[in-house]
Order: sequence, then C-alpha cells, then structure tokens
Amino acid sequence: MKADHYDSFAESYAAENEASLLNAYYERPAMIALAGDVDGHRVLDAGCGSGPLSAALSAKGAIMTGFDASPAMLELARQRLGATADLHLADLSKPLPFADDSFDDVVSSLVLHYLEDWSAPLAELRRVLKPGGRLILSVNHPTVSVVTQPAEDYFVIREYSEDYEFDGEPAVLTFWHRPLNAMFNAFTSAGYRVATVSEPEPAPDTPRELLPPRILSGEKSAFLSFIFFVLEAD
Repeated sequence: MKADHYDSFAESYAAENEASLLNAYYERPAMIALAGDVDGHRVLDAGCGSGPLSAALSAKGAIMTGFDASPAMLELARQRLGATADLHLADLSKPLPFADDSFDDVVSSLVLHYLEDWSAPLAELRRVLKPGGRLILSVNHPTVSVVTQPAEDYFVIREYSEDYEFDGEPAVLTFWHRPLNAMFNAFTSAGYRVATVSEPEPAPDTPRELLPPRILSGEKSAFLSFIFFVLEAD
C-alpha cells in the first residue's frame, strides 16, 4: 500500500476503531496491558492512526509522541489529542525524524504487517529506543492464513489483499504474510530480545453482542486474530 492509502477511508476506519470487537475490545486493551506502568515514560506511537492508543497511554501518564504516514489519520489524531500534541508525518519504511535513544518505549499497533521488509523499520525503531527500552507491537497472527488462505504456502513471505467494511464503507487492505519463524528472526537480527509473546482473550468488558458465539457459549475462551510481542532492545 502507498503511505497515504488510509486517507481515502480515514474517518470511517477511525469510527470503526472506536467500538469494534477487534480494535476496542481486543487489540487496544491488550497493548495497554502489555505496556503496563508507563507513568513518566517517553513513548513513541509508531503508526498512531487517529490516536486512540496515544490517548489511552497519555491518560496513564506517558509522554507521547506519535507519527503516521497518512495525513488524514494524523489530522484525526490531532483533533483527538489537541493542537499541541507531538505528532509527525513520517513513514516507518524510511528514516524517522527522531534522535538516537529518544524513547523509553515504542508501541506499534497493527503496522508492520503492511511492510515487506522488516529489517530497516525494526533497526530504525531500535535506534530511537534507549538501551533496554521496549518495542510493544501487534500484527496479524500468521496462523490465521492457514484457515483463510489454505492453498497458500504458510512458510513463504507473501503479499495478499482482503476486503473490509469500516463503518459501512468498503475498503481494501494489502498485507504481507510472514511466518512466525521469520518474525522471530527479524526481531533478533535487529537487536531485540523477545520478552513476551501474547495471544490474549477479549477484554472482560466486551459487550456480549460483539462476542463470537463459541465464546459466549463457553466453548472457547479466545480467538485468533492478532499476535502481540514485547521486545527489549539489547
């Protein structure tokens, strides 16, 4: 996808993000829980979108900086976070406008799976992290493709597209599938130690009408959608 691809459906995506099962009651609560105590931490939101994670971590005392490649998304983030918010137009696939060792933590929600190459972005995020800092990230769970794309080779890094509907508006997103071993190899090659791997349950306050039937019935406790990592910069 082009860096500004989200511009064409930024408002509908942001509206969907506010209350959807996958974003509001699954991905975002998991990222906040993994971040833990961020009071006083300088945190970079890499691919901040319309800013909901930045807002949540700021409420916990974090000193937030954010960037996104979509001007429309960044404008929505500024409306949410205020005119003085430290927000930047930047592309994770290119050098970032931040000094070395600038941040205690980096959070990156559902961003890396848009990129074919992870080596340069991970190295750049490692550069702006302080020694011992954390990169907390989520991406599409690689095993989901075994179900949704059974004819494809799980072990190959490959591009694919999916149709979505955000707040009633159709959109097409293009991702890069990456097997789990390739993810770990990319992390360690970029100088990170994998501290946590998480496959969480939905948040306890998820409205019942949003939950899948097999969770409502007690047959299942969770579902596969995204996978979460906490990486420590060695």
